[in-house]
Amino acid sequence: MYIARLLCLLVFILTASSLMAQRTDTTYAQALRPQYHFSPKANWINDPNGLVYHDGEYHLFYQHNPFGIRWGHMTWGHAVSRDLVHWTELPPAIAEENGTMIFSGSCVVDQNNTSGFGKNGLVPMVAIYTGHQEGLNQSQHLAFSLDKGRTWTKYAGNPVIDLKQKDFRDPKVFWHEPTKRWIMAVVLPKENKLLIYGSRNLKNWERLSEFTSATTPATIWECPDLLELPVDGTTEKKWVLLMSMGGGAPAGGSGMQYFIGDFDGKTFTSRHSDVRFLDYGKDYYAAITYNNTPRRVSIGWMNNWQYANDIPTTPFRGAMTLPRELRLVNVGNRYELRQRPVAELNQLASDAFQWRGIELSQLNESIRKNRITGDSYVLTLIADVTEDFGVKVRKGDGEETVIGYKTGGKQLYVDRTNSGQVNFKKEFTGRFTAPLQPEPQANVPSAPGRIQLQIWVDRSSVEIFANDGKVTMTNLIFPKQTSQGIEFFGNCLRSVTIRKVDSVWRK
Repeated sequence: MYIARLLCLLVFILTASSLMAQRTDTTYAQALRPQYHFSPKANWINDPNGLVYHDGEYHLFYQHNPFGIRWGHMTWGHAVSRDLVHWTELPPAIAEENGTMIFSGSCVVDQNNTSGFGKNGLVPMVAIYTGHQEGLNQSQHLAFSLDKGRTWTKYAGNPVIDLKQKDFRDPKVFWHEPTKRWIMAVVLPKENKLLIYGSRNLKNWERLSEFTSATTPATIWECPDLLELPVDGTTEKKWVLLMSMGGGAPAGGSGMQYFIGDFDGKTFTSRHSDVRFLDYGKDYYAAITYNNTPRRVSIGWMNNWQYANDIPTTPFRGAMTLPRELRLVNVGNRYELRQRPVAELNQLASDAFQWRGIELSQLNESIRKNRITGDSYVLTLIADVTEDFGVKVRKGDGEETVIGYKTGGKQLYVDRTNSGQVNFKKEFTGRFTAPLQPEPQANVPSAPGRIQLQIWVDRSSVEIFANDGKVTMTNLIFPKQTSQGIEFFGNCLRSVTIRKVDSVWRK
């Protein structure tokens, strides 16, 4: 009996030591650690918060649990970057306190000190966030920083808006120059309703209007963002409302939709009735854009609430998407959103493999002969669409993630059924699709339509930008570290480029 107990104790100690080693391994070298997407050293992460540029730094705040790898104890984590690519993780910024968690929100640079928080000529950064009291109340709060976001002081007059409701959250605030005031977009999530408020000083808010949509498929609305974008090639501008969907997304579970319309400083009006999705993958949520930048750059949370607490990563759980630059185009009197990875990512890409031709067998033989493999690279392929085509990535030992195009239904798809670890939650596995029309070739009306895919493969994700960002698909994958093969299919491929993407964690 004594020996049996001793053996059990030894097994417990070894198991605990192994788990502790995993939890404290913050080398960024884990088999499933993203190499060029942001993830925290350890513990839980979800929605990006407070995206703002100030004094040479891009700030990324985010929902964070400092005490564990599952959702809880919501605090604003914090990282900074000078190029949106290389990030330095800082201590948590705004902490849970006295039963109030720090839920999602935004951050502004109060250049004219309208809030009065600035002292001795120092320009305040002001965070506007939801204070969450579990099961009781959600209200909107302020905190400010005078040292570039390193330390924060909560406003003594909090909350600044309190409707005495359990579900009222996710304020996105920006300066509206025509009306010389701050505008807040915030949601009543279970009513699928956007509320718009105005303020001269960030402390006192007036309710201006509300917006909803009878056609939204969302079960709830979260994390709104209201922004103005120029229309490419014109002097025209339109307003875009980004909205996260807690359920009802095209791939199932959480996702995002957007509306294009007008905002007069008080009321947002959508100018279309069709439903438009921001991303057709399974893992794109809570994206918002940076304040205080001339271009519109967004970052989203790369996960899905259907299984977010259970994905098989350690010592961290969750990651951010690539930063994306947003654009508007007018195609046949229809305004559409376009997304592309920020140009700063190009500094990481090198060692190009290029192929042009018509023989698929030659392409795959060249891949094998030159031993082109990897777990972090960007792949660009162009096809003149006469048949189905695609590529299998992270392939090996019975694993593969399939990215392809079906000419019959004119659909782009990602199939992660055999992508690696898929059985941790039944909602994870599957094949996900997006509508995609081939683009006509300029000055060649009789030629087949063309599709270009830019595919960013990381250790645990695949992000696809089709036809210059007309359609995007973002999906997590969890393959073995040894599954690094690449294989193409379909004889309509015309060119392929593969560029290695360096790790941002290398010193």
